[in-house]
Amino acid sequence: MTELPPLNSLRAFDAAGRRLSFRSAADELGVTQGAVAQQVRQLEAHLGVVLFERVPKGLAFTSVGRSYHNRIANVFADLRSATAELKPEPNKVVISVTPTFAAKWLIPNLPDFSAAHPNIDLRIMATEKVSSFHSDGIDLAVRQGSPPFGASLDVTLLFKQSLIAVAAPKFANEGDIPLDPEALAKQPKVHDTHDQWPRYLAHFGVQDQSRRHLRLSQTSLAVDAAIAGQGVALVSRFLVAHDLAAGRLVEIGAAWDASGNDFYVLMPRSAKSNESVTKVMTWLKSRSADDA
Repeated sequence: MTELPPLNSLRAFDAAGRRLSFRSAADELGVTQGAVAQQVRQLEAHLGVVLFERVPKGLAFTSVGRSYHNRIANVFADLRSATAELKPEPNKVVISVTPTFAAKWLIPNLPDFSAAHPNIDLRIMATEKVSSFHSDGIDLAVRQGSPPFGASLDVTLLFKQSLIAVAAPKFANEGDIPLDPEALAKQPKVHDTHDQWPRYLAHFGVQDQSRRHLRLSQTSLAVDAAIAGQGVALVSRFLVAHDLAAGRLVEIGAAWDASGNDFYVLMPRSAKSNESVTKVMTWLKSRSADDA
């Protein structure tokens, strides 16, 4: 196994390489300039290569020194990041949501949250994968589905899955809205991965008669496509509340409550003692109640 260089020599090399100056590196590390220079010389002796060229205005990398520093700097950055994550941050709250929930509801409502809780560091993990409360360091999670979600979790309903058909305003100029089911069935459709259009149309006793379909991987993309005039999207009302209010979308089809696929916020029961987490939970419930 290759012997690793002394850690102090690597730290000195990392600092000197970022600043290209022994003096500046010494100020950062709280040691003398001579100590930094000595540590770098020891590292060069250990490796058997020259890492820096000494120039009148400081330091310049050799080609091997620059390549080695790129690797070392990344390692130290990872170490600092891993250490920072271990340190307790009482005001930090990490919430796991889907990209659509983040883009279409949570982020537009962040000004209200920041005004109510300016001292809470809310960090949003927007991902399609199901994050782990333990391994991913999640404090809260918004999930779409049906209980139960786990015996160790407190579960609160945020939004019922009330689906509406929405489209760009130009569709409203082509006739009376909302459209009757037969007319809606003929419109070009925008689909997301949930693909609720067949169930929605069946609920109103019609079959799809569209000649054009656009299929996208996320609901937020389907909403954006509808805004761009690419067809009619079927989405939860709360996700497009801001777009409807701003006139970017109009509701052209009747609402349908798709039971069994509602939106819940989950919190480990062990997190009840964390004041910041409970404040975020309370805000989520209050804000969702206003929007609902």
